[in-house]
Amino acid sequence: MERLFTSVIIPAAGQGRRMNSTINKQYLTLNEKPILAYTLDVFEKCSMINEIVLVINKDEFKICEQQVLKPYHYTKVQLVEGGETRQQSVYAGLKAVNSKADIVMVHDGARPIIQESVIIKSIYETMEHQATVVGVPAKNTIKVINASGFVEYTPNRDYLIEIQTPQTFEHQLLRRAHENAIEEGVEGTDDAFLVERLSCPVKIVVGQYTNIKITTPEDLIIAESIIKRYEKKR
Repeated sequence: MERLFTSVIIPAAGQGRRMNSTINKQYLTLNEKPILAYTLDVFEKCSMINEIVLVINKDEFKICEQQVLKPYHYTKVQLVEGGETRQQSVYAGLKAVNSKADIVMVHDGARPIIQESVIIKSIYETMEHQATVVGVPAKNTIKVINASGFVEYTPNRDYLIEIQTPQTFEHQLLRRAHENAIEEGVEGTDDAFLVERLSCPVKIVVGQYTNIKITTPEDLIIAESIIKRYEKKR
């Protein structure tokens, strides 16, 4: 079988206002290393990833080059200017993806603890199912409420999944989903939602609870602890 060409788009253009920081959270450090560098490391080292399209703010090209790309000597990364929303940034990255890409993954720049095994599993599952998303079973009971703040009902937790990234798709399917959303003026919460709108089934790839998204200062503490634990196991 001919070897697949797999691209990953990493949107890292968000401001991260909940972090209460003067700089983009992607450049904050975990154990003296930028968050974004941890994220890039995994995809750079994965033999099944052919290219990394890193989408950042137009005024952060210099800081990204100086603090992340040059110090860590990435060879797969190309920089792309992001848009005003995450969806616009992903589409900007999608337009920069190599035309021969068979599969495109989308992974949050602020999820630095993704494991290579999950990336590989996502690729293989996508080869079979066209569209996959990484997620973990919900740990907490979820309540659906009404506009007044009262509980309407409690869904069965056995069927609830907390969605993470990467989200992985056949290249042309993801492109069609984004272009359809643009035509119809739809803004989605994630890429899977856009694909779902095309009536395409999306398969869940069970991930790991450690694959957290760094959003608040407390998340930095948790992430540092997880990384130190992983390093001790090596």
